[in-house]
Amino acid sequence: MAINCPKCRADAAESATECPRCGIVFAKFEQRAAFVPVPPEPLATVDTTPSTARRPSLSVVQIGRGAVLVGLMVWTVQFARVPMGMAASSSILHLPNLIFHEAGHVLFAPFGRFMTVLGGSLFQFALPLGIAIAFLKQDDPFGAAVCTWWAGENLLDVAPYIADARALQLVLLGGKTGAEVQGHDWEYLLATLGWMRFDRTLGLWTHRVGLLMMFGALMWAAVYLVRVRSTNDL
Repeated sequence: MAINCPKCRADAAESATECPRCGIVFAKFEQRAAFVPVPPEPLATVDTTPSTARRPSLSVVQIGRGAVLVGLMVWTVQFARVPMGMAASSSILHLPNLIFHEAGHVLFAPFGRFMTVLGGSLFQFALPLGIAIAFLKQDDPFGAAVCTWWAGENLLDVAPYIADARALQLVLLGGKTGAEVQGHDWEYLLATLGWMRFDRTLGLWTHRVGLLMMFGALMWAAVYLVRVRSTNDL
């Protein structure tokens, strides 16, 4: 009775121990085929990191933004606690704001005298808002909120200037009051518009709107930081 080679399927005698065609030894081939090594199962990886360590930690950026927010909150309360003009005029932001104010006069000069005079106050308020929009386009709501706060602070800076249109007691850039020299922006603007009698009212409302912008910007920034933290905890 003939058998078939398990490798090449050639016929071989029943008593044959080797294949006449390929020469394999049947016993060794069967022994080798019977031994199929089973790959070891992969060891399960166990996370030994403590649960508290696996929680996402606050980044340096988040900590820095939180510190900025707290600082602005304290500063805003200080602005709100004193009468109009006192905190703004003594703030470290007053001189930088003044630089942008004077730049506004130059930028609006091609549009006539009225816009040239108005351009100072207008530009120092509009510049932070423009930067805020740029931050939003860069997907940075926190930076936008801080710049919105700055725009509100500029309204606080402008408010006493508006309210001084009749009194002319505010010290101008040259070191003299508006009563001593010509060049008080809001005296000219309100006189041109016929609104001189509203100077104190306009100044007061400018101050109030500025404070509302500042507090609103801080709330915006705080909500954003809380949402970022909540997202990182998921």
